[in-house]
Amino acid sequence: MNSSEDETSDSLLSEKIKRALMEGAVAALVTLVEGKANVGAKILCEETGALSGSFGDEKLDEAVTNRAQKFLLARVDAATYKVEEFAPQLDVWSGARVLFERLEPEPRIVVCGAGHVGASLARLAHAVGYRVTLIDDRGDFVRHELFPEDIELIAATNWSEALRANLGTGRGVAVAVVTRGHNEDEECMKAVLAVNPDYVGMIGSKRRTNIVLERLREEGFDENVLREVRAPVGLDIGAVTPEEVALAILAEIVALRRNGSGAPLSAWRRA
Repeated sequence: MNSSEDETSDSLLSEKIKRALMEGAVAALVTLVEGKANVGAKILCEETGALSGSFGDEKLDEAVTNRAQKFLLARVDAATYKVEEFAPQLDVWSGARVLFERLEPEPRIVVCGAGHVGASLARLAHAVGYRVTLIDDRGDFVRHELFPEDIELIAATNWSEALRANLGTGRGVAVAVVTRGHNEDEECMKAVLAVNPDYVGMIGSKRRTNIVLERLREEGFDENVLREVRAPVGLDIGAVTPEEVALAILAEIVALRRNGSGAPLSAWRRA
């Protein structure tokens, strides 16, 4: 392949990557970093199975695509493998190495409710590196002087409209519903579940959250969708203060995104 063809191929792949990220897709960018031929060649393997690019060998492309799906399930950012680790039958590529890199939309958290817990969660998520949108129907609760400038603040006149305008496709988005009452929870949840983001959590006791979920069930929402709602929201860390509750919520969001168990890392010492 000459330099002009290389540039065309790279340009097309770049456009594919941009499109995938704009659509909220998750994909693996696989690069041949060591081998006897085509070093530097790239393949974009989307979570849907769609494939763009080639290493110049159909069998290797197929093996890489299969490995990419396992890589994406592991939810790690990057990994390097020798070809013989996942395709030992391809003797001609023995010793070659490929780099897998995870591509996904910038992680976002949409917080519904700017009370004590919601405000604490917005600040904490921002500090951790998430893009944060904080929504409340009380303008005084989302004043710019109360939060870091990078947090998007929305004074909603209508919860449903505000959420529809800010959730996009739902890919890469975690939503925490931490409003002040049943009615606000229900209104938010209807808009959120229509999009089906990666994570949906709702604050409240078992009784309160069951009331809202039962109302949604009566509205016709699918049982499988309702089962995925984290309600009550967060991991059990014995949280009491608003800041601790926010930490419990964010910990659960991170654990889901990174495929973590939430278990103590030192548990093996007491096994």
